[in-house]
Amino acid sequence: MFRYFENLVDPYVDYTVKDRPPTRLWPFLWDYAQPFRKVFLLAGLLSIVVAAVEIWLIYYMGRVVDLMTGEPARVWAEHGSELLLVAAFVLLVRPALHVLDVLVLNNAVMPNFGTLIRWRAHKHVLRQSVGWFENDFAGRIANRIMQTPPAAGEVVFQVFDAIAFALAYMVGAAVLLMAADARLLLPLLIWLALYAVLVRWTLQRVGPASKAASDARSTVTGRVVDSYTNIHSVKMFAHNDHELDYALEAIENTRRTFQVEMRIYTVMDVVLVTLNGLLIVGVVGWAVLLWMQGQASVGVVAAASALTLRLNAMTGWIMWALTTFFRQLGVVAEGMETIAQPIDLVDRPGASALALRDGRIDIRGLSHHYGRDGGGLDHVSLSIEPGEKVGLIGRSGAGKSTLVKLLLRFYDAEQGVIEIDGQDISKVTQDSLRRQIGMVQQDSALLHRSVRDNLLYGRPDATEDQMIAAARRAEAHEFILDLEDPQGRRGYDAHVGERGVKLSGGQRQRVTLARVVLKDAPILLLDEATSALDSEVEAAIQNTLYGMMEGKTVIAIAHRLSTIARMDRILVMDRGRIVEEGNHAALLARGGLYAQFWAHQSGGFLNTEEVEAAE
Repeated sequence: MFRYFENLVDPYVDYTVKDRPPTRLWPFLWDYAQPFRKVFLLAGLLSIVVAAVEIWLIYYMGRVVDLMTGEPARVWAEHGSELLLVAAFVLLVRPALHVLDVLVLNNAVMPNFGTLIRWRAHKHVLRQSVGWFENDFAGRIANRIMQTPPAAGEVVFQVFDAIAFALAYMVGAAVLLMAADARLLLPLLIWLALYAVLVRWTLQRVGPASKAASDARSTVTGRVVDSYTNIHSVKMFAHNDHELDYALEAIENTRRTFQVEMRIYTVMDVVLVTLNGLLIVGVVGWAVLLWMQGQASVGVVAAASALTLRLNAMTGWIMWALTTFFRQLGVVAEGMETIAQPIDLVDRPGASALALRDGRIDIRGLSHHYGRDGGGLDHVSLSIEPGEKVGLIGRSGAGKSTLVKLLLRFYDAEQGVIEIDGQDISKVTQDSLRRQIGMVQQDSALLHRSVRDNLLYGRPDATEDQMIAAARRAEAHEFILDLEDPQGRRGYDAHVGERGVKLSGGQRQRVTLARVVLKDAPILLLDEATSALDSEVEAAIQNTLYGMMEGKTVIAIAHRLSTIARMDRILVMDRGRIVEEGNHAALLARGGLYAQFWAHQSGGFLNTEEVEAAE
């Protein structure tokens, strides 16, 4: 039975992926709700039916009180069958309706609706560009991905469990009182008007207050995760107190925003108790007065009393349901600031896969300043022949990394064109482009998974022997075999920690190098590929690097000039432009910037600060 209702909606059903999802709250939720339309309709109908049954029960209890004024034997003789049928209905039909209502809401809607939102939101965020992620805290992004689905689920739950039920109950209560005596409807209507004013006052304040509190919580999460992610820097600089102060500011802001929210609820509770007192006195007192005048039966008084006491109990629940509803809407609205943002870096309609033949790279008039006036690249033109090995050097900020990021299409160039084998990379699919490029980065971060998972990230279909062979070529196999994590997993099954923190910098770099060896892409990008290695390991890996380069088009960024001295061509960049190019010997003979870099090296590293000072 549970499985049937749990499978009524598939949260992973295919859907039309949108680069620009709705940015307004209700269209946003409605877009996610499409697979649930029939189930939502059923849940709404069941809520109304359950509310109608509850009102009918109160009415019937009044009828039972009236029947009890007669002689027991006669009552049983005339109404026994009716009473037995009602008893059967209460024992069998009412629980069945309630069970069906609960199954639809708790088992068909709640687990699947939140799952659908979390899955689609994560899918949407993963499609965002690298630049998009660089502009926000990873912790805040993750927090919004995690808190929005349960908040949206709570919104749906309150709509059907409380709001639809409450509306149906209020209408039924009005009908019941009017049927008993139309004058009993007056105090109820007055109370409803005052109650509506209170609800409006509360909701006008709860929504903004809830959103402010949610924003504040996300900021706390972002700051705390930022500290944990950079715990080595925190400890190294002895900045525990600084991080505490940094978090304290956000934590205190969270406390203040939550205080504002709680004040609203306190005022609401005090006013609500007063209004409910007026409801009880007004309806029950009037019913008693009508009975004393002989214009109402005891059953009417009993039904009116039961109804007002039930409404008295429900009003607090309804108010909390409504405030929860709008508070969770505030959380969803805050989450939309992340998961409803448009994706600007997209494949063009009809984009084809990159058909790589030779690996020739042509760059014409390439400029990119990240939306600023300076920095980045400035009108760079360059051609790299198939199989050519090109070294790239320059001061920090010269534009080297920008060139590599544009080649990977982490950003769309503001001006100019990059072509691979005559194909504009902005017109091919991003995945097909990046599958043809292997890259070893200076920041050799790893996934918090096993060594095997990290290596196979480069080529998921590789065999065990191929994976081990790649690790051997990167001088990583021996130390991998000695690894063991706190859970007792050893060797290639050992987990490396968040961003690979359980490994040394050199070990991480060798694992990332092995991953690229395994990928065996025809275009190879090296960004300080040996920067974290000691001299002995670097010497052993140099041959591996040059072996990897055979038959590939290579661009290598380096400050250690010895790693690129054997390149076919070396490009010197300065202030976003290529200012010198040639092989090592030709550039030394030229006596320009490269020669200065070479002359000012210390231990084989490029000392750009001394060069700048000399100028």
